[in-house]
Amino acid sequence: MRCVSQQALFGYQIRKTSMYATTQNPSLLKTKQHYAFLDGLRGIAAIAVVIFHFMEIATPDYKDNFIAHSYLAVDFFFCLSGFVIAYAYDNKIRQIGTASFLKLRLIRLHPLVIICSVIGLLAFIFDPFSNLHAKFTTTQVLLLFLSSCFLIPYPLVPERYFNLFHLNPPTWSLFWEYIANVFYVLVLFKQSNKILRCLVLLAAFLLGYESYRSGYLGVGWGGDNFIGGGIRIFYSFLAGMLVYRTNWIIRTKLRFIPLAALLALVFFIPFSESLNWVIDPLLVIFYFPFLIALGAGTGVNSTPSAICKFLGNISYPLYMVHYPFIWIFMSYVERYKPALGHMAIIIPVAVMLLIGLAYLIMVTLDIPFRQYLKDKMKKHLSPKEASQSA
Repeated sequence: MRCVSQQALFGYQIRKTSMYATTQNPSLLKTKQHYAFLDGLRGIAAIAVVIFHFMEIATPDYKDNFIAHSYLAVDFFFCLSGFVIAYAYDNKIRQIGTASFLKLRLIRLHPLVIICSVIGLLAFIFDPFSNLHAKFTTTQVLLLFLSSCFLIPYPLVPERYFNLFHLNPPTWSLFWEYIANVFYVLVLFKQSNKILRCLVLLAAFLLGYESYRSGYLGVGWGGDNFIGGGIRIFYSFLAGMLVYRTNWIIRTKLRFIPLAALLALVFFIPFSESLNWVIDPLLVIFYFPFLIALGAGTGVNSTPSAICKFLGNISYPLYMVHYPFIWIFMSYVERYKPALGHMAIIIPVAVMLLIGLAYLIMVTLDIPFRQYLKDKMKKHLSPKEASQSA
């Protein structure tokens, strides 16, 4: 394996951007292609998160959880997000402007926030194994729903560990993703690589301290560990940006399966109360940026396999839709206390069904809704602005 310049890998794309700068022809500013293997890795990480959340209920002691480090998938998401945002927007953010950037990010991310808030509300009210919702007033339930829709933290439910967003807990990471996007467009994209390196070093120190203080990096989701989420994205988002900015692209002949195995190895590391505070930051600080650089080394023009396309497409819908059903599973376990062997049948079936549901929601609701919003947005733009925001 060897490092090659980004110009060599992406010369065609860079030439298009340069031509735009010299000719001011908006038709040359096209949507950049996806990294097929990185898309596939994101899907692997999303599936690992779903299995991990089921296993948290089946075996609450992380030492008994065979996929105990899957909470670090969120750090991988954050690092990948920093890389992809910098790749997609660094060269065109000044042309599309702050408002258009934020609108495009909302269109990409927020429809599923709303859709899955509705699913979370229905699962909370109609949970067949629990009447937990009856402990709360109609006003409180409405506030839970609104907090989920607008990503306003509201850790109300003690029976569910005071999650910031009870109806759909994974949206805690979307909360920080939005903040990172705002900081990117207002501050970060303007900074030199020297400043980014200084910020990454500071963030790495804070990440290590948070891991030492908490004993691990599975933080950020609850009222008592809220700030940990900010520290996690502070490092990983900046590290992903820096991988792109410094052209740290590792040219490799590895295909998707070996890359997926390298990522999955992280999730299967046994949980150790005495060592976890060291293991977690080492993986996040060094290993995940390396995997991003390695996955990007296939180039944007690699022909994606059907599995990479599918995994990339369902990764975000799966991540967003699964947790209301985790709550139902938890209610079932609390009521009936099934044997581990019984749950070993339920969990893989449930994961497969959730993948199918995620795909169905993506095709029937998410994609059409996003396209509708994009079309409405373009109607209010000039032809030049519409082409730039493509």
